[in-house]
Amino acid sequence: MRVTTVGVVGAGAMGSGIAALAASAGCRVILLDIPGDPDPASPNRSAPARNGLQKTLKAKPAAFMDASAAARVRTGNTDDHLAWLAECDWIVEAIIEQPAPKQALFARIEALMKPTAIISSNTSGIPMAVLLDGRGEKFRRRFLGTHFFNPPRYMHLLELIPTPDTDPAVIGAMRAFAERTLGKGIVMAKDVPGFVANRLGVYGMVATMRRMEQHGLSIDEVDGLTGALIGRARTATFRTGDLTGIDVLQHVTRSIGAATGEDFAMPAWVAEQLVATGKLGDKTGGGFYRKAKDGTFTFDWKTRDYVPQQRLEGGEIGQLLRLPLAQRLKAAVKLPGAHGAFLRDHLADVAHYTLSLAPQLAYDLVAIDRAMEWGYGWEAGPFQVMDALGLDWLRAEFASEGRDVPALLEHAQGAFYKGDEALTFDGNLEPVPAVPGRVSLAALAQAGRVLEDNGLSRLLDMGDGVACFEFRSKMNSLGQGVLEGLASALRKVEKLGFNGLVIGNEDARAFSVGADLSLVSFAVAAGAWEDIDASIKAFQDATMSIRRAPFPVVVAPAGMTLGGGAEVTLHADAVQAHAETYMGLVEVGVGLLPGGGGTKELLMRFTGELQQYEELDLFAAVKRAFKLIAFATTSTSAHEARSLGYLRQSDRISMNRDHLLADAKQRVLDLAPGYLPPTERTVRALGREGLGNLEYALWAAHEAGQASAHDVRVGRAVAHVLCGGDGAPRDVTETDLLDLEREHFLSLLGTKETQERIAYTLKTGKPLRN
Repeated sequence: MRVTTVGVVGAGAMGSGIAALAASAGCRVILLDIPGDPDPASPNRSAPARNGLQKTLKAKPAAFMDASAAARVRTGNTDDHLAWLAECDWIVEAIIEQPAPKQALFARIEALMKPTAIISSNTSGIPMAVLLDGRGEKFRRRFLGTHFFNPPRYMHLLELIPTPDTDPAVIGAMRAFAERTLGKGIVMAKDVPGFVANRLGVYGMVATMRRMEQHGLSIDEVDGLTGALIGRARTATFRTGDLTGIDVLQHVTRSIGAATGEDFAMPAWVAEQLVATGKLGDKTGGGFYRKAKDGTFTFDWKTRDYVPQQRLEGGEIGQLLRLPLAQRLKAAVKLPGAHGAFLRDHLADVAHYTLSLAPQLAYDLVAIDRAMEWGYGWEAGPFQVMDALGLDWLRAEFASEGRDVPALLEHAQGAFYKGDEALTFDGNLEPVPAVPGRVSLAALAQAGRVLEDNGLSRLLDMGDGVACFEFRSKMNSLGQGVLEGLASALRKVEKLGFNGLVIGNEDARAFSVGADLSLVSFAVAAGAWEDIDASIKAFQDATMSIRRAPFPVVVAPAGMTLGGGAEVTLHADAVQAHAETYMGLVEVGVGLLPGGGGTKELLMRFTGELQQYEELDLFAAVKRAFKLIAFATTSTSAHEARSLGYLRQSDRISMNRDHLLADAKQRVLDLAPGYLPPTERTVRALGREGLGNLEYALWAAHEAGQASAHDVRVGRAVAHVLCGGDGAPRDVTETDLLDLEREHFLSLLGTKETQERIAYTLKTGKPLRN
């Protein structure tokens, strides 16, 4: 049961976001919405769907992984084009969050759907049993809930809500498609209002507002306490509300409250002072927060006015943020005054509600933890948080407020998780369900599969004759220890006769942010220029050793893949990139050029791609490489990295981060039989002929005020390398270009302006234009 054509009905934020995700994954998509004009002859009949698609193309952050994927989306309206859905393998409804319109739409779809189609609803809380009212058996067997989280591209969670009538084959097919093609982490939810994540997340938000009022805290204080400090998303409580939309939040709380009979009412000031006056969050320019030219302002719920934002940072809380989560939580609940009292009440509220409701929402507690991690960006799920706080602490908190002890807490002896096992709802211990397709480096290490470890990097045995080299430095930066570890790993893999090597990690943020600038700055201050030259040469040797290895090396980047991280990736035999890979040669931002082979590799790669054409324009390759480097162009996805040229057409993309290392391992095994390392390459360098063109472009940018004098100097250095110097055209080797890279890198590093840029970036994390 393959899904290649997707139908989305509803072109609002969620529907168009789902359409963008499916199109980015390679599916053909039909996007429908209500007619925009009652006149059947009007050209504006399909305007709502077209406008929804256009808004999605302009969305920040980007909804499409590559804007060209929008060509796969066909827009129409539900009056004239509903029949198009007859060709769809999966049809998902994402219209207004009311039962009656959804039921009417399903009645129409039932009459035209093909027998093998999967039908689903993206409702955020309406029970499936309500939506299926009046539908026949065949429709019921093909139907389930598919609850995406906003924005669909970036939020890993997809809740699947089957009904008693859903065909198991449909559940399996939808799960496989969602995991492999759409890249989602699946949680099986029960058919109850709010399902898992929204039921707990929305309760937590409402309870937080009430505790804020009880303890007399401000919105700024509460967001400082309910974000990273306790392992939640950095957007915490109220910033998340602005992102979601306060009107949406109000609708969801009222819907869940009406469906459950529970009190989900937000404080009156939310409806009266914000929703009623159109202050709905980011989409209206202000909500709990409002940005202005003179800064950010926060809504004061006591005075009903906006006041300058006062972030809760620094001091004791700033120190706690440096600790691991378990230590952070235990210290946070001991904070003095109202802050500590609020956190104790808040964490106890969430724990008690979760313990009481868990068996009604999901099939195991691991699913609940994953739902909150994947759907709300928590560092650890609620049961992991309870373990960190200690179950005795929870019992004491419940007793102090006169609360009952939920049965699930009674079942737990010392913890909900014990090693690789987790408590079941009936009080037994069972193995933690594996995430399908995931290779866990941490699990391999626990199983004794570490081949080498120098503290900054390690080599692990993945099985089947494939090893994985993992960066373990801060932000996976590439210093001497990592490079020495790589050299040793390559020797070890060859000595053991392995099939090949994967270079990858499990860091959620970065594959590698490149060289450690603090070490560079320190060496410059010490005047250790010979050591710096040797370090650059060592880095070049490291990237070239990847290319020259006698076995296949597959790099598996995900997240930030910048500077030296991109150079490591460029030298691999093959790349297996996660879809969310943000790749770029960004060295010009600190007044340098890519000195680890990146400049050389782009020139070689782009020139090689032109060899198939009879009328060869070598300057086109030089210009393409120059623009990427000079503008520090960074991809917003792996798909865009392929369009830019950082990835080749032969390189592959994993939509699901959980599958990345397993996919990279399989790529090694595919390449291993009969593998031979690539031969050394030469390229025709244009010399002064190409250099003149690039220098004119730099002069024009300077005259137009678009580039500073130092920007021009950096650009000239890049141009010199790409053109093989300023002499006559000649054939140059990879070694020739690497020597030029190193020469110009050192020259730029010796300038006052570059040193100022490096110092400023180290201090602020931002680039300096000087």
